[in-house]
Amino acid sequence: MTKVIFITQQGESIEVEGDSGSLMELATANGITGIDGDCGGVCSCATCHVYVTAEDAHKLAAAEEVETDMLELDDKVTEYSRLCCQIAVSDSIDGMTFVVAN
Repeated sequence: MTKVIFITQQGESIEVEGDSGSLMELATANGITGIDGDCGGVCSCATCHVYVTAEDAHKLAAAEEVETDMLELDDKVTEYSRLCCQIAVSDSIDGMTFVVAN
């Protein structure tokens, strides 16, 4: 079981766990405030924008062009921005922390 921590914009730390799907699906299933996933996870809305912590950034593969293009439409983008619909729930993200951007 993969466990991750979401930090909401209110500073609340919420640990959730799952074993399949995307990080966006895991967040919405657990009611994480600020992760809406309006497009259903097809990388066309940026309502699942998160920041990866600097210490965890190397654990993820680079964002593909469709993700970086979508992130360009968001005013809050940083070098650690990702769309969590594009991050699979897997052992590689176990223990990671994601800060909700919205």
